[in-house]
Amino acid sequence: MSNVNRKVHILNVPLDLGASRRGTDGGPSAFRIAGLKDAVEVLGHTVVRETDIEVPNMESRSPADPSARFKEEILEVCEKLAEATLAVLEDGMTPLVIGGDHSIAMGTVSGASAFFAKQEKQLGLLWFDAHGDMNLPGTSPSGNIHGMPLAHLLGKGDSDLSNILGAHPAVAPENVALIGIRDIDDIERDMINEAGISAFTMHDIDKLGMGEVARRALEVVNDGTAGFHISFDLDGCDPEVIPGSGTLVPGGVSFREAHFLLEECANDGRMESMEIVELNPFLDHANISAERAVTLVQSAFGRSIL
Repeated sequence: MSNVNRKVHILNVPLDLGASRRGTDGGPSAFRIAGLKDAVEVLGHTVVRETDIEVPNMESRSPADPSARFKEEILEVCEKLAEATLAVLEDGMTPLVIGGDHSIAMGTVSGASAFFAKQEKQLGLLWFDAHGDMNLPGTSPSGNIHGMPLAHLLGKGDSDLSNILGAHPAVAPENVALIGIRDIDDIERDMINEAGISAFTMHDIDKLGMGEVARRALEVVNDGTAGFHISFDLDGCDPEVIPGSGTLVPGGVSFREAHFLLEECANDGRMESMEIVELNPFLDHANISAERAVTLVQSAFGRSIL
């Protein structure tokens, strides 16, 4: 899909049931305050609609299964989000999904995958994150589902979470590029290596430069696919850039490197959908993380320096 005059539908998903630290449910509000809609439209796109996906709050319930906390509630939200993402794509629009914690990706990516599966096509997935997100209910030390979405999108783990809208697997491992990782569990390391995902760690970014990493990642996500989805976890950026996230890991991607990656995605022209997750405004400094995140979205939607 070209970056000229996209019709954009913003889907807000204020979910924080997947994380230990409360607060990502405030993400969509922080993005609104930071001027997301105007920032997208100033680039020549049209925000046709903005939809809020209804999310249950944590105070009114307790987790039934400690190995997959709030699974039923998260599954319900992800199913609604998958259906909404599918409908947006069927309407010829670009879904821009604002989280919420990273467990929402099971909904967004499953919806996009279902859209392309109807055309017998595959979806590529660019996953930007400090973490591997490859835990399973049986292996996760915390039981927090925001550490599990990529594993489920690859068809592993819980049979409900890995079959949303019948997308099983939602993506093929050979079309997944994981960028920015620097904090993974031993079991996740084994799973990433066994799955055959293309993973670009901070070591790779330091060694190769973001230019080469972006080039290789785009080859992976476009190889035989109809286009790709960007799942952008703000904790992939260095905490000095994005202080407002609950799972900060020092030594992350710089502001310019993150912009460069997204600028290259825009230049490529095959991004079909995007989500941005794990903004926690309660941990932020005067909404600076949201304001910077909005400029990152702009880069993905075609903003250039000149």
